[in-house]
Amino acid sequence: MSKYKPGIGIVAPSGYTLDDAAIERGIRRLEARGHAVHNYFDTGKVFQRFGGTDEARLAQLQAAACNPDIDVVIALRGQYGLSRLLPRIDFDLMAQSGKIFVGFSDFTAFQMALMAKTGAMSYAGPMFFGDFGAKEPDEFTLGDFWRCLEGPAHRIAVKEQGNPCVEASGTLWGGNLAMVLSVLGTEYFPQVDGGILFFEDVNEHPYRVERMLLQLMHAGVIERQKAVVLGDFSSYGITPADNGYNFGVMVDYLRSVLPVPVLTGLPFGHGRTRATIPFGAHARLVSDADGFTLTMSGYPTIAHV
Repeated sequence: MSKYKPGIGIVAPSGYTLDDAAIERGIRRLEARGHAVHNYFDTGKVFQRFGGTDEARLAQLQAAACNPDIDVVIALRGQYGLSRLLPRIDFDLMAQSGKIFVGFSDFTAFQMALMAKTGAMSYAGPMFFGDFGAKEPDEFTLGDFWRCLEGPAHRIAVKEQGNPCVEASGTLWGGNLAMVLSVLGTEYFPQVDGGILFFEDVNEHPYRVERMLLQLMHAGVIERQKAVVLGDFSSYGITPADNGYNFGVMVDYLRSVLPVPVLTGLPFGHGRTRATIPFGAHARLVSDADGFTLTMSGYPTIAHV
């Protein structure tokens, strides 16, 4: 393990929390590991459902990017807010800062745009409020983040039966499915060929997941990839009107129509346990009847800061 303890910045480019105790817990937890923490979120400047006005949230991102004592910038939480900031974010500054930007859910919009505009990578990983600030943090979630940050490569091993046999390599990209769709057809959508797409979402019924993936297929995105890997899709309800249509049935249908293999079981999503995935890394996916491994390399780590 590296003895270097990267400086960490906290920004709220999307939603907010009024739970000061969680913020203090997270800061103490990071400081106990030897990290200097720079918190740009101010609970007194919350605006509507956001972690500040648009201008204030942009200023948080810029201040963190310009602070030479920060190596890793972690989003406070998701919810919503980044979509309205995209045209005003200086993505060249974000990329040239050399910071590792970390988050998931709504933060997917930032990650997609950062790659589309500059080619820079980021981390789909834990967020400050729900992970570092949790009363009882998930040991795997935080441990996997630190392991990924150490580098030089990162590996996720999954025991999951029923997946197709696959051997593929390519750029690993994706994230929250709804947020990926939100930038489809815009300048913020990366043009990736031969990649491996990963997805998760919350509060999305299986038919909406199906519809979004079909939209990506109809738009010609999926046919240019090598595989689709699905993570956690949670907090939706099945009703009698679904008449036997559930997530598993939906996946079976997708496997019959999508032009690439579809895998399930990636430990990534809105649950407590979540792997860290370097967005834009080179990945090798190997799957058999008992599970799969995803090995990632060529991404930024603390060895590079």
